[in-house]
Amino acid sequence: MNGHLDLRHDVDAIVIGGSAGGVQALHALLAQLPADFPVPVLVVLHLPRDRPSQIADLLATHCALPVREAIDKMPLEQGVVFAPPDYHLLVEDESSLALSMDEPVLFSRPAIDPLFVSAAAVFSRRLLAILLTGASADGSEGVAAVRRAGGTVWIQQPDDAVASFMPAAALAHAGAEAVLTLKDLCERMAAA
Repeated sequence: MNGHLDLRHDVDAIVIGGSAGGVQALHALLAQLPADFPVPVLVVLHLPRDRPSQIADLLATHCALPVREAIDKMPLEQGVVFAPPDYHLLVEDESSLALSMDEPVLFSRPAIDPLFVSAAAVFSRRLLAILLTGASADGSEGVAAVRRAGGTVWIQQPDDAVASFMPAAALAHAGAEAVLTLKDLCERMAAA
């Protein structure tokens, strides 16, 4: 299966996770989405915990869509990119987000697994999860949850990633509908 989707009609949400090297990969992916893209995009990126998160500002400079820092109970809006501060980002239901101060997962908060697992429970087969470069196993359980729920998973090809451990761990644990280079991921996003 190649995991091809019509991103405007086949999915109700996109979740993206990454770690080491992820800022550049996210910039490349989000730059492909047009200003009229009708699907919410939720992003978790591991960043150093010793400084305040500015992920929303970092992503906004490379994205035609509005980028917002997630707030607890914030409405989930179409055509908006959401990124959390130093909290786990969760999908509460089809219309709202939640933030959690639960313990870090694999030393990270925000972590990818809580976002992917909660989004899979809400959106099931209408969810696209994209796992990018990273240096931990965070995302593996989330990828498994998305696949169990019938959603689609695209994983960055490990030998194309800045840090191959995260995509390789998720592939070994749960597999994916498509394993793609960053260039191929960008082309699929641009087709939206």
